[in-house]
Formats: sequence, structure tokens, C-alpha cells
Amino acid sequence: MEQSELTLRYGLNPHQTPARVYMKHGTLPFTVLSGAPGYINLLDALNSWQLVRELRLALNQPAAASFKHVSPAGTGVASPLSDALRQAYEVDDLELSPLATAYARARGADRLCSFGDFAALSDVVDVSTARLLSREVSDGVIAPGYEPQALEILRKKKQGKYLVLQIDPAFEPGEMEQREVFGITFEQKRNTLRLDASLLNNIPTANRQLTDEAKRDLIIALITLKYTQSNSICFTLDGQSIGIGAGQQSRIHCTRLAASKAENWYLRQHPRVLALPWKKSVKRPDKANGIDLYLRDDLTPAEEHAWEQSFEMVPQRLSAEEKQEWLKGLRGVTLGSDGFIPFRDTIDCASRYGVGYVVQPGGSMRDEDVVKACDDYGILMAMAGVRLFHH
Repeated sequence: MEQSELTLRYGLNPHQTPARVYMKHGTLPFTVLSGAPGYINLLDALNSWQLVRELRLALNQPAAASFKHVSPAGTGVASPLSDALRQAYEVDDLELSPLATAYARARGADRLCSFGDFAALSDVVDVSTARLLSREVSDGVIAPGYEPQALEILRKKKQGKYLVLQIDPAFEPGEMEQREVFGITFEQKRNTLRLDASLLNNIPTANRQLTDEAKRDLIIALITLKYTQSNSICFTLDGQSIGIGAGQQSRIHCTRLAASKAENWYLRQHPRVLALPWKKSVKRPDKANGIDLYLRDDLTPAEEHAWEQSFEMVPQRLSAEEKQEWLKGLRGVTLGSDGFIPFRDTIDCASRYGVGYVVQPGGSMRDEDVVKACDDYGILMAMAGVRLFHH
């Protein structure tokens, strides 16, 4: 039923009542098919929908996002999964449609941060995708439609409390957008800039060999950054994000955070990690936590004891040397930056994590230093000429 206003359970926190969303003109562009939305649910839903819609338009592939607290934990398109990724993402027992593959990538990019996510899907949700969603710890999903059997599956999740939203794919908001802070109204033109391969033409580095796969991954990085809380850095590879550093006050801290997530993503595919001897009672979210502890080198005795309880027998840890040897295989990674890169430290850091391609706005007083750093490592860098801050 069309409506112009929807009452919410509460605002950002339970004590912030009453709360609602409403349209000043016309009706809401989404319908609640199951569950009851909260304030943060809808912030995640509407931001993530814009992201997957843009990915779909830019790359002509089914796209998905896994959102938490108004930033993506992961994004992906329907690029086929390797056997190692199918196992690392815990989908090796499923037949995946293209849309389900996109969500498996988005969800699998950072399984710790995707716990309790809001999922966004660019296409009509099929049974394959619904089955994948049904077994993950997730708060809700937004999509342009649902196959009848897929909707039936999702309506059973969380005893009927799982939030299922259907968005009108033809909806376009007005040119101007507003928000209120401390009783003061802010207004600006919406960020309607189309992000595509035309932004990758200005390449000031000596390396100018840009593959089609790298173009795809650079576009995924740019579109992901457009809907990530700034400052932000996004690492992408193989049709998905593999590490997102969001909301940091300095560019290098964004980079370090994204790099550490990319490192974890790649180490999760190590044969020893894939072969960990889990107890049958260990659930999917606990495995994600257990792998994180397994890969860390700074555990307290209490953490060490808790970690050991997850296994039939305590596995041998990967040594620092074994990790470094495995990480040598991480190559062809792309890095996107939502603002200009002010110092070469971002490039120095990125070079240690297989980054071969960079896209950033440019415009720093030290652009020459950053280009020189890329040339030192043989990295290709494109100056997109556009800033993508999002708050």
C-alpha cells in the first residue's frame, strides 16, 4: 500500500522517540514486505541501494553490498568465485546464481564487519540469493523485487522479523537534498556524478597499462567510496572490495585499516585456514571470529584459551614468515581514495599489499611526490579529478 509516512520503532537510539520517515511530496518509494524498519535500517537501506544501482548501471552486472552503520563492509559484482573463495565464504555447498555470487562476495569481503548487516541487491531476488541470506546473521535486505518463493524464504527468517524492503527502481529524488543538524537546515545538490571509465583517462605515471579487469575494479572502488563515510580508502580485486577503511581523520590511517582488512581477506584463503578442524558445534559467525583470532599475533592468554575451544584439536599457527610468503601472491589490487592523497606514505603502505593500480582525485600540493612514489613501485595511477566525500 502506498504511503507518504512511516512510523519507526525509534531513532538512532532506543530513547529517541518518536521517530518517522516521510515524504514532503508524493509517496515513499519503498514498501515494507516483512519486519519493522528502524532509523539506522533505512539509512543503510537507502545508501546501499544507491550504491548497487550505480554498480549495476556502470558495469552491467548484478551487484550487491553489505552495509553496517551507513558504510559498506563489502561490495561485489557477479564475477565467478574460485574454489578457495567459495570455501572461505562458506558457500561451497550452494548453487549460486549471479546475484547470489555478488552477495557472497560482498558478505565475504569482511565477515567480521558484515555480521548483522543490511544487504542491498541490484536485481530481483531469486531463490538462490534468498537461501544464502536466510542463513547469514543479517538485519534486512533491499531490492527492486522478489521471486514469490524467495520472499517466502525471507519472511520466515528471524520468526518473521527480518526486514524486507522493496524499492521502486524507477524512483529518482529531487535535485536538491536537505538535512537538519542542531536545528539548522543544510541544503546541497545531490551527488549525481556518474562514475565510469572516462574518469580513468588521466594517467600521469610511467605505467599506463590498464587492463579491463583493473578498470572494473577501479570503478567498483570509486562507486563504493561514493557511499562510504569519509575519509575513506577502498581496496578492490577480482570484482569486489577486499578492504575498506572508512571514517578516519587521516588518509594514512584509512589506508592502514583497508590494507589490514585486505591482508586478512587474503590470508583467509590460505590452505591451512581453509582446513581448520572446527568442532561441529561452532556456528558460522563464531568461525569468522575464530579465524580472526587464529591470524592475530597479539592474543592474551584468555583469548588464546577461548580460541582453542573452537577446534577438535588445536591447529598449528601460521608463522610470520609463512604469512609473508603467502601474501606475496596478493597482486593486481586496486586502491581508490575519496580525497586527494597528500603524502607518499599511502603509496608506500599500499605497495606492501599487492596494489598495482590507484585512482584518486589529485590536486594535492605534493602530487608530484605521489606520482614519483607510484613510479618507484611500478604502480599505475589515474587522477579522476573528482572528490567523493560522503557524510
